[in-house]
This record gives sequence, C-alpha cells and structure tokens, in this order.
Amino acid sequence: MEVKQGSSAANGPGALVLGIETSCDETAAAVVRDGKEILANVISSQVDLHRVYGGVVPEIASRKHIELIMPVIDLALKKAGVSAGELDAIAVTYGPGLVGALLVGLSAAKAMALALGCPLVGVNHIEGHIYANVLEYPEVEPPLVCLTVSGGHTDLLYIDEYGRYDILGRTRDDAAGEAFDKIARMLGLDYPGGPEIARAAVDGDPQAVEFPRGLLQADTYDFSFSGLKTAAINYIHNLRQRGEELPVADIAASLQEAIVDVLAAKTLAAAQDYGVKTVFLSGGVAANEALRARLRELAGIHGIKVYYPSKVLCTDNAAMIACAGYYRWLRGERSPWDLNAVPSLRLGDG
Repeated sequence: MEVKQGSSAANGPGALVLGIETSCDETAAAVVRDGKEILANVISSQVDLHRVYGGVVPEIASRKHIELIMPVIDLALKKAGVSAGELDAIAVTYGPGLVGALLVGLSAAKAMALALGCPLVGVNHIEGHIYANVLEYPEVEPPLVCLTVSGGHTDLLYIDEYGRYDILGRTRDDAAGEAFDKIARMLGLDYPGGPEIARAAVDGDPQAVEFPRGLLQADTYDFSFSGLKTAAINYIHNLRQRGEELPVADIAASLQEAIVDVLAAKTLAAAQDYGVKTVFLSGGVAANEALRARLRELAGIHGIKVYYPSKVLCTDNAAMIACAGYYRWLRGERSPWDLNAVPSLRLGDG
C-alpha cells in the first residue's frame, strides 16, 4: 500500500478525510471530500442487539465495535472508490460517549494515521452534529443559532463563524432525549425511545396531560427536563396503582408537546435576541417531526429560516465527523498521539 503524507490545505481542492465514529452503539466510517461531498457513509447499528435490554449495554457495545470497526472502514473506502493511501486526514470522535466504545474508534484512527503518515484530528461528537447541517447546506453561512438535542445533550449555541461557539444554554440536569427514552421504557415502548414516543404521539392528545415546562419562563437559555421526567413517571405510577389503563398515546403526545414547547421557545428567543435569521437544528432529536414543525412555524413568523439534516445525518454517523475534522484540519489543527477518550467532554472543552 502506498504511504502518503498528509497534504496541506494549500494543495487545493480534492482533500479526502476519513471520519470514524464509535461514541455509542453505531460503528460508522465515512469518506468526505472537501468537507462537502459525501463519497461514502457506512453505519452499522447495534439497535437490535441492545433492544432486548431496553438501552445500550456499554460492554456489549465495545465488543461489537471491536468486531466491526475495520470491516466498516474497509467498506467505506471501497464505496468511496479511494485507497487508504489517498487520505489527507483521519478524523475521529474522542468524546463525549461511552469510554470503551470511544477507545475502539480512537485506536483504529491512531493506527491508520500513524501507518499512513496522515494527520489525526480529534472531533467533539456534539460539534460533529452541527456539521451535519454544513454537509447538507454548504451555502449557509454564520452567524446563526444552533440547537443540538440528543439522548445525552441539549445545547443552545450562537455561532459567529464555524469552529467558534458561544454556549448560550445547556440542560442543567437531564437531556431532552433522555426524558424521551426514560418515559418510553416506562410506557413499555421499544428502544430507542425517542422515535417510539413520536410514533405513539401521532394518535394522542397533546393537551391531555399538563406536564411542567422547566425554565420556560425563566430569564435564561438553560434547559431543565428532570422535573418533567419525574412528573411523567409519577403520573404513570399513579395510574398503575389505581389499576387504570395507561393512555399511552396521550402521555406520549403530552410529553412531546412539553419538550417541544421549551426547545422551540428558547431557540426562537435566542435567534431574536442575537438578531440572526438562521437556525440550525441538529442531533438525534432533530429527527422529531413535531420539533421541526414547531420551529418552522415560530421562526417563519419572524422571517427566520430553519435548517435540519436528513434523518440519516441526525443520528450518529461518521460523515459529520469527517466534515468537522476537515474544517479543523484546514485551520491547521492536529491532535497528539496521546489523544485519549473523554467520555464527559462538553462543547468548548479543549
């Protein structure tokens, strides 16, 4: 195999970046050209493997990543029609996520980068979700406000240029996706919980149960979903103790409504306060149709445009990591060989 040294940004167009993502239960690899064109985006999901447990089992996830990581990378290169020796850089998620899972991707990325003489670029998984929008809408330029919502994170950001983030608000306790997943389990719905809640909510009344909207009226961009989660758990427990049948659709619709209300209101407020006309929505929960519709509705009234990725790029994938890594590589950023997994990494750390 030809060994190619990592070329510099000055070498012009055609830069190829391999992205590797193993932060949770998807083993993913992608090849992206010039931070815009997805040549291959391979995702091997473990959802069926973990569904029987009602959630991701870290040890099982790590072992599966070990089994799949190199076949997935090989398939991505094959689908892209490029050899490893043609890569200009290797981007890899180093946090946040499950430490064992992260280490599998990191180890593969380091081994390949060292063997090929390629630069290694560590990418924050949350930042990767932002760049899913950049992949799909390369013509959109900052300034903008971005809401990133997933199973473990709820972040509201002001972005004046890509790579620079002003963190306006975060969840003070549980993430929105965590609330979806927990209540889905309580209702006996399948894993993953977010999509199951959304499906059940279609047949429900969003006004059936008056769940709390944490920090909705507070003078802050922060979020809080622990009170909502507790209220929903207590509501379900009380019905069961009285021997009453659970109105699953109504509970799902009311829970979704409470979460969407808060997310949309705070995002719109931030966009107005910062005078931007563009909003990005990213992360796994960005696939939620109710959230998309509410943001479009509220933002449209004020002439604000809302962008969100296609659903395959909302979930964990390596194309977004390759894209984020490309722009870091362009700025001359390189990660050291002792780069370690940081399971609790937050946007803005390091």
